[in-house]
Formats: sequence, C-alpha cells, structure tokens
Amino acid sequence: QVQLVESGGGLVQARGSLRLSCAASGRTFSNYAMGWFRQAPGKEREFVAAISWSRVSTYYADSVKDRFSISRDNTKNTVYLQMNSLKSDDTAVYYCAATMQRLPRLWVLREQYEYWGQGTQVTVSS
Repeated sequence: QVQLVESGGGLVQARGSLRLSCAASGRTFSNYAMGWFRQAPGKEREFVAAISWSRVSTYYADSVKDRFSISRDNTKNTVYLQMNSLKSDDTAVYYCAATMQRLPRLWVLREQYEYWGQGTQVTVSS
C-alpha cells in the first residue's frame, strides 16, 4: 500500500502561482512513477503531468505545458507540482497518484495508477 496526501492548494488570482505537494508513505516511493490529475466540477478527471521514478522522464498535458513543472524528491518521498501563470480554467481538485507503469505514453491513463490521494482544491479567480 502507498498512502498519498496532497497539500498546497488554495485560492489564487489569475496569473499567480501555487506549488502543490504530495507526500507518500508506505511502500518504497522511488519504485513508482508519480502523476498529477485534476477534476473540475462536472468534468472527468484529466491528466496533468507525470514523472518517472528516476526523474529522468516527465510528461505534460498540452494545456499546462510551459506553465506547470513536476518534480520529486525521493529522499523526502514527495512529489511537487509548480503551477505558474494560472488561469481560471485551472480551477479543479488536484490529485496525485502512483503507478508502476514505466512507459511515459501510458501515464495519461487514469487506470494505470494504483494509488490515489484525496485531492486538494485549487481555485483561480479572474
């Protein structure tokens, strides 16, 4: 089992920044690739970004590329999502998730992830 706890969400003005954190406990964190997803009201949960266990590979949704940055610190069992130039469309509950999947092209698929956090709300005001 892997337990994931997100933090860092909140209310921010458009064009502002936030950094989300996801703390993991349980099984060896470095065995897993980590992803961030988000879900806006009335919409399906969508992929945002993911990072390999080694930090060598990262993958982003087109909608956040060049604005968001994913990173991880395996010594702290934590993955981060730095969000810059936020827009009202970024308003959602953000979830982190863990997967054993090694192929980056499959990280966009929710069903590839074995463990999920409870989510943290991000609200961007225009």
